[in-house]
Amino acid sequence: MKTSRRVLISRSAAALALAISLALAGCGGGGAPEGEAPAEARSAEGEGGEKKVEAVPVEVAAVARRPISASYTGTANLEAPSEAQVVAKTSGVLLQLLAEEGDQVKAGQVLARIDPDRPRLEMERARATVRKLENNYRRSQELLASKMVSAEASDQIRFDLEAARAAYEIAQLELSYTNIVAPIDGVIASRTVKPGNLIQLNSSLFRIIDDSRLEAVLNVPERDLATMREGLVVRMTADAMPGKVFEGEIDRVSPVVDGGSGTFRVVTAFPGGQGLRPGMFGRIEVVYDQRTDALTVPRAALLEDAGQASVYAVRENKAVRVPVELGHLSGELAEIRKGLSE
Repeated sequence: MKTSRRVLISRSAAALALAISLALAGCGGGGAPEGEAPAEARSAEGEGGEKKVEAVPVEVAAVARRPISASYTGTANLEAPSEAQVVAKTSGVLLQLLAEEGDQVKAGQVLARIDPDRPRLEMERARATVRKLENNYRRSQELLASKMVSAEASDQIRFDLEAARAAYEIAQLELSYTNIVAPIDGVIASRTVKPGNLIQLNSSLFRIIDDSRLEAVLNVPERDLATMREGLVVRMTADAMPGKVFEGEIDRVSPVVDGGSGTFRVVTAFPGGQGLRPGMFGRIEVVYDQRTDALTVPRAALLEDAGQASVYAVRENKAVRVPVELGHLSGELAEIRKGLSE
């Protein structure tokens, strides 16, 4: 028993068939090039003198059920959401460097030391003032008890003592600033000083980046606003690391569409490590829907005409144009919702 086939003709094959048909129909008077038969001569004579056009071989593919997904693809650079500039909180000569670019550091770790001699002497002077005033205040309390000094004089000594203690604490703080410490965990991205440099107040010394978590921002067209939501899985490939696919997720979606560009921000997050670095360029795919048993055809077989998609299907050994309703488009596959069967 003969089994009928339903297969698809690719776009290039359809164009080839159309070109050959036009060539066969359009050849009129005038001879063919030397060594080549005229178009009429290449058609076969049927019974009763009727001409039959020779069959044109085309490439076909079977309609099949496969998994398919719907996704949005964009490009972005990786960024570190947590970054800190380490600045000098006091001035002085840099005596020692304890960290270099590329080093992993912890919050509170000492990165460099500034000459502490002057701040230490200031602290010692403030401490001596505190001790002196403490003795004066103690004696004034004894004299006040015996009515040999006024209460106002005793209070003045107490106020001076409190101010001296505050000055002593400030001096201690200034001394602690001679140790340059890391404010966050991360990796040192840059160092801008050398030992022996005279460091001014608020001078930038290091830049630290927390690379335990990286982000990439996509500017997505507003037509995809309904498909983007927090928690969706994303996949990224980086030009610097060919062949590797990194998985992350959508961290947040902006509720506002930019009126100028017609896009909204989608922030994707990826775990650090794995060789990823801030500044890397990546191609990011956001998969927002998946179907495990979809009727699919090769995407190259699709034809578009005035917004209507169609394909060529084999009907009784002839290529017939069939309108179809499309679903998801993914890579080289297209989902057919109506118009064809398996």
